Parts: sequence; C-alpha cells; structure tokens
Amino acid sequence: MNRNIIITGAAGNLGSAVVDKFKREGFRVIATVAPGKGEEMEEANDIYELDVTDEEKVAEFAKEYTVQYGSELEAVAMLVGGFSMGDFSKTSKADVEKMLQLNFFSAYNLAKAFLPVLKKSGKGTFLFVGAKPALNPGEGKATVAYTLSKSLVVNLSELVAAETEGTEIRSHVFVPSIIDTPPNREAMPDQDFSKWVRPDEIAEAMHYAATNPSLRQTTFKMYGGV
Repeated sequence: MNRNIIITGAAGNLGSAVVDKFKREGFRVIATVAPGKGEEMEEANDIYELDVTDEEKVAEFAKEYTVQYGSELEAVAMLVGGFSMGDFSKTSKADVEKMLQLNFFSAYNLAKAFLPVLKKSGKGTFLFVGAKPALNPGEGKATVAYTLSKSLVVNLSELVAAETEGTEIRSHVFVPSIIDTPPNREAMPDQDFSKWVRPDEIAEAMHYAATNPSLRQTTFKMYGGV
C-alpha cells in the first residue's frame, strides 16, 4: 500500500526539503506548484500546477485526487506562504488581504477540500505552518499583516483538531522563527544564520509528526537560537 502525501508549495526552499525527506522515507509525493511559473520537482512522484488560494480549483483537485489515488492519504503538508514587513502605519487592508490569501486561505482551502477524504479513510495528518509572532504577538509589531494571517493558521489547526476529535485524523502546526533560506539571508545579511531554523529540520519534524499516531494537535515550536 502506498503512503501518499500531498505537499503544496513544493518548489520552495522548505517545500524542496519536505519533498526530499518524505520521498526518501518511501512516501509517494504528490506535489503542487504555482501555475505558469515552470517550476519543476524531479524528486516528486506526481506534480500538479495548482493555485491553492482558489477554493474552486482546490476542490477540483481534491476530486481529481480521489479519482487517481482513491481515499488513501497519509498527510497533507500546506507549505505555500508569503512574508511581508510593515507596522500598523504601513499596513493597508490590501496588504492584509494579500497575506491572508497566501498564508491562510492557501491552507484553509486544502483542509476544507481534503478533510472529507481523510474522514473517508478514517486517518491522516494535516501539517500546517505557523510563525513565531503568531504565538507571541508582541514580536509581530513590525509584521502586522503576516502575523495576523499566521495567527489564523494556528487557529485553523486547532479547529481541524476539534472537528476530528475521536478519530485517527490528526492536526499539527509547525512554528518556526526565521527559516534559513537564500532569500532570508539576502534580506538580512548581518544576522547570525547559525541561529536560524534549517528547512531540513522542519522536514524532519513533519515526518516525525506524520508517522507517530500518538501525537495529537501538537505545536512544534522551532525557534532555533532566535
């Protein structure tokens, strides 16, 4: 029996690490990438171009999944996201809406569409990505839109856990501080990169969570030295 995992944002720095980890551990990786960008993922078994912020397209993808793979689905890793700076004085409604689309609705649409799939099989794990300021709002004063959107992701994970209480469906949220990626290094060249969280460390934690049924609604605080 194949162990299937859906990984959104698979071509990103974190996505690539998660794809690599689960593939090496014997999972069949169904990856989604942004439409029209020519992103490739050689490590993935199957690749779909999908705008995860589009509720209807995600619903269609869920139907296609059941046609192609049935109801077997071990995990859904929702890695699409974005970051923006800005305190209240520099954050517009449009800024908040952009972050909500990238960070919250990209996860909400997947959770909503695939919850019935997991309920049909009676098991599976949702893997959400939060952010440290979402749990410590005082640290989000300079990233208001980003912090608000990630706070909703944390709440979403808790709502999914409540919805699936008493089943073998689980929900976890991974809360990194700064992830050590080339774009972040370029944006913050004077920082101590050794204190940041590496993508492969998050990938390891996600695999651990997805393969340990005893864990339920766990918040993985991955703050490194920051």
